[in-house]
Amino acid sequence: MNENRMEKNIEEFLEYLHSELNYSENTIKSYQNEILKFKGFLDMENIDYLKLKKEHVRAYLKYLDNLKYKNSSISRNISALRTFYRFLVIKEKSDKNIFASIRNPKVEKKLPNYLSEIDMEIILNFRNKENYKESIYTNRDLLIIELLYDTGCRVEELVNIKLCNINNTEKSIKVLGKGSKERVVFYGEYASTFLNAYLIDRKLLLGNKKSEYLFVSKESSQLTTRRVAQIIDEIMKVVAIKNKVTPHTLRHTFATHLLNHGADLRSVQELLGHSSLSTTQVYTHVSNERLREVYLKAHKDNRK
Repeated sequence: MNENRMEKNIEEFLEYLHSELNYSENTIKSYQNEILKFKGFLDMENIDYLKLKKEHVRAYLKYLDNLKYKNSSISRNISALRTFYRFLVIKEKSDKNIFASIRNPKVEKKLPNYLSEIDMEIILNFRNKENYKESIYTNRDLLIIELLYDTGCRVEELVNIKLCNINNTEKSIKVLGKGSKERVVFYGEYASTFLNAYLIDRKLLLGNKKSEYLFVSKESSQLTTRRVAQIIDEIMKVVAIKNKVTPHTLRHTFATHLLNHGADLRSVQELLGHSSLSTTQVYTHVSNERLREVYLKAHKDNRK
């Protein structure tokens, strides 16, 4: 009975994330996976999810540790459970959020993966490669790469751009970020050229269909985040870049290149849509590391 009740509460929680907090599908799926992981442990140990004690939580964390979960995975799991139990308290299904007092383990901050300016030049010229065949999708795919790099927007923001969000005169786009926060991002002349070319192709792609979304395919009126990732994978094969490149890599590259060219951190924070400056500061480490490499290369000690 308790098992069915927990399943129902999980469903209600996921709907809450979607309808009230406007979380993305990817984030909601991630929360679901983390909570189901915890549910599996509770079922195995025959523990009531509404009668948790600290020793149960400690046993769970020990269980994850024994399974060799990284601190980053454990931290993500605790954060998801903290949000779930906060929801249960809000909806008066539980008296307390036991995870509110549980600290996340320390996680080493990884430097963001980014591309060099030379790599970006190669990628943006993928249509000129001998092994690439032009198609009705070429201008669309060029625009996808250009906008991810030009604006630094998240892939979820990219696929949800509507035609009415674009101001091609000012070369700006309104995007809806995390927590339904709206911000304006900007693009340059190249993206504007690709946009105008793609809008002609877009009519052919849609045929008799209509869509409010900018990025479309023949199969659907809106491109998915998964398809965007596949498009980038396909382009990387054409240009023979072996490193894993994702839509988020292009966002990291946007931020790093801006800082390398003298942009201030606050401006980059605004353009990325980060609520906290500390989130943006990770890019200064990347930028500083690049400066260090340049220094060591240019300032060789030739003294004997």
